[in-house]
Amino acid sequence: LLSNTTGNNNTANGVNALHLNTTGNGNTANGVYALFSNTTGNNNSSFGFKSAEANTTGNDLSAFGYKSLSLNTTGVSNSGFGSGSLSANTTGNNNTAVGDSSLLINTTGSDNTSIGRSSLVASTTGVGNTAIGKNALAANTTGNNSVAIGLNSGDNNTTGSNNITIGYNAKTSTATISNEVTIGDVNI
Repeated sequence: LLSNTTGNNNTANGVNALHLNTTGNGNTANGVYALFSNTTGNNNSSFGFKSAEANTTGNDLSAFGYKSLSLNTTGVSNSGFGSGSLSANTTGNNNTAVGDSSLLINTTGSDNTSIGRSSLVASTTGVGNTAIGKNALAANTTGNNSVAIGLNSGDNNTTGSNNITIGYNAKTSTATISNEVTIGDVNI
């Protein structure tokens, strides 16, 4: 809180936590460099080394874990729980990532839900995807509005949109196909 001028109801615990905050209110930063660049962002919670470190004006963030939401600058209403979750997000909004490396390299994608280790790990700009299970939609980069439920479900999809894969190892027929429903792996 070294730079704080009129910000109220802030808590900083850790070297350089909330270091650049000037007028942001209602922020909690626990960890070295947690919310370091926050200047006017409000109602953010950051727990962990470099969690939400680059945030400047983003509001309503929840960053829990090593480098979770670390590159977020202006994105709002994002929640990252787990080491590296949403760590590359810059301006994406309304994302939820739960699990180590979930939505790891998302930059501007919005409205995604990723639950499970490495789920949606390769997604950069995808919008409206739901991945539940370890590695669910893991290869998705820019595909939109797909749903994958189960371990490795939909993990071959890269750019296809509007797909539904349910079950262990359920895959789309190709990496780029859209509008397909798959239930179960190839053995069913």
